[in-house]
Amino acid sequence: MENKEFRFRTNLNCGGCVSKVKADLDNAEGLSEWNVDIDNADKILTVKSKGITKDEVAAIIKSKGFKAEPLNS
Repeated sequence: MENKEFRFRTNLNCGGCVSKVKADLDNAEGLSEWNVDIDNADKILTVKSKGITKDEVAAIIKSKGFKAEPLNS
């Protein structure tokens, strides 16, 4: 399976916000690594995929009440 990297503009503004999605992202099947740049004005979430899709990542973030807008890499 090809590894891909997805980037999203989010509204994960602080460590507290990130902690609300951490368990779901850590346990998501097909996701090898992720991080959020909360210092960036667009709060960029970067995900390294081993099978998970952009839509699946966005659905995880949205299920926790946050926004996740895919960026074209």
